[in-house]
Parts: sequence; structure tokens; C-alpha cells
Amino acid sequence: MPLTDAVSNPPWANAAIFVTAGIVVWFAGVRLTRNLETLAARLRIDRVFVGMLLLGGITSLPEVANVATASVMGNPALAANNLLGSAAINVVLLAVADAWLGRPAVTGIVARPSTMMMATLCMLVLIAVALAITIGDLEVFGVGVGALAICALSIGCFRLATGYDARSPWRIETDEIERGTKDAEDTPVATPALWLRVAIDGSLIFAAGYALSQTGDAIAEQTGIASALVGFALIGLATSTPELATILTALRLHRPEMAFGQVLGTNFVNLSLILLGDALFAGGPIINELGAFEVVSALLGAALIGIFLVGLLEHRDRTVLKMGYDSAAVILLFALGLGLLSTL
Repeated sequence: MPLTDAVSNPPWANAAIFVTAGIVVWFAGVRLTRNLETLAARLRIDRVFVGMLLLGGITSLPEVANVATASVMGNPALAANNLLGSAAINVVLLAVADAWLGRPAVTGIVARPSTMMMATLCMLVLIAVALAITIGDLEVFGVGVGALAICALSIGCFRLATGYDARSPWRIETDEIERGTKDAEDTPVATPALWLRVAIDGSLIFAAGYALSQTGDAIAEQTGIASALVGFALIGLATSTPELATILTALRLHRPEMAFGQVLGTNFVNLSLILLGDALFAGGPIINELGAFEVVSALLGAALIGIFLVGLLEHRDRTVLKMGYDSAAVILLFALGLGLLSTL
């Protein structure tokens, strides 16, 4: 039952592969987060940096596989909607984790200003995506100017957010930063062995995430769900499974900055992949294949991040149904946005 032709598999077989891959992604994501937390404590690496670059980059591997496959097969809308769906769903997963753990509001325990900088910049990139789709794109040297600009903007914003804590004029009390953030207990495992474990877990996430995206696409086609909604909701959720595992683990380790950094760092990486899809799609600029559905998707992701940004600025521990007010608003807005998207 090859994954490259998953539609020919029986629905029960695709469902079994989907569930198995999800379990693999979950356990690999948990181990990945714990190993990276140990490395960060041992090597004194900033947790925001670990979340943005290492966790964000590794958990974006399923999106790389899905975007490449969909673009080569001539379905750029599926590729783009996977990226935009993941960008929104990743933010929702923060709210879900907030409710799941039932601890103080997640935005009430984040103390580093770099988190707010990342949120603001990620909103700008998503708005730029919506603007590019509205205006249209021009092809230069085989790729779209808009796709190239979005990739450059994503990388630039990623770079700007890195190290912002050191440059920021904000002054946060030391006890607030360290409140409830004891270093993870170091293990006797040597540092090279820890890096090897990270590589193994990343490989498992890539392989299982690819299986999730392919079987999820096949299940959607077999059940007759609209292609755009498939890319945004089902495939976006499937390829975001690693993020849920890593977010929950980071929050259990009392590392909210790592959780936010992982979500927003993943979004930066994912949005830059529009250029990859553009380069692999033979039908012209990928942005010209998109429309109102993708514009609303991008703006929905920006609005969800904006709600959390307000919560970060308020910095209060106000909860409802065991989650922060902002988390509840994120889940509600996402549900309304999904309803709107289903009508487009």
C-alpha cells in the first residue's frame, strides 16, 4: 500500500496508517522537546531560540514534504492551504494546550518581550500573504516575485526576532522570568548522543508527518470533502500534530517562551515554503492560483495571533473554563472562521 498512491488504498487502511503515524509523531515530538530542553540547559541556549529555530524547523518537516508533493503533482492550492491552515491551527493548539493543562493562563506566565515581537512580525507576514494574493504575482526566473518577497520577509522577520531580548529596552524582573522555570533535570547522556536522538526524532517526525499528509489527503478525497478545506483543515491539522506534542511538553516543563517560539517559528518556516511550492509548480506563480479562500485563511491566522498578542500585553492570569480569556477567544474565532471558509 504505497503512500504515493494512497487513494487506491481502502479507507480503513488509510485510517490505520493515519492513526499510527499520529502516534509516532506524538511520542517523537515529546522526546524531541525534552532532549532539546536538556541541550538548551546544558549548552545555555536561549529557550526562545530553541523553540523558533530547532523545534520550529524540525516540526515543519511534514509541511516540506507535503508542499513539495502537492506542487509537483500540480495541486498548488492544496500546498498553499496546508501552509496557511498550519499557521492558524498552530496558534489554536496553544489555546488547546492552555485548556488541556488547566494551569494559569499561558499568556500570563510569558515574561520575555521577544515573544511579543515574534507575534507582531508573524502577523505582518500573514497580512503580506493576503496582500500578495489580492494583488497577484509576476514570474521572474521561474519563480513569482511575490513568493520570493514572502520568503525573504519570513526569513528577515525570523532574524529580527532572534536575540530581541538582548536588544530590547524592556526590563523584566528576574524573578518573573524565572518564575516556575526550573531547569530540566540533566541526564547522564552525552551531548553528542542527545544530538543523535534529536536527529532520530526529527526523522521520525518527517516520515510520519508525510504519512499523515498523504493519507489525510486520500481520506478527504475518498469522503468527498472540498480540496481547499482539505488543505486548510485536515492536512493542516495532520501536519500540525508534531506541534501539539511539543507545545504540551514545553508547557509541562514550564517553558512557555519555548512553546510560543516553536509555534511562531514554525509559522515563519512554513510561510517561507510558499517559494518552494512556487519553484516546483510548473504552471506559473503559485500565488496566482489562489483566491478569496486563501486570503481569508491568511487573515484568520493573523487575527488569531493578534488575540494572543493582546493577552501577552495584558499579561494577566484571567481564566474561563480552565483556559485564559485569550485562548477561549482564539478557539471561538477559529470555529467561526472555519465556518466562513466552508462557505467560500
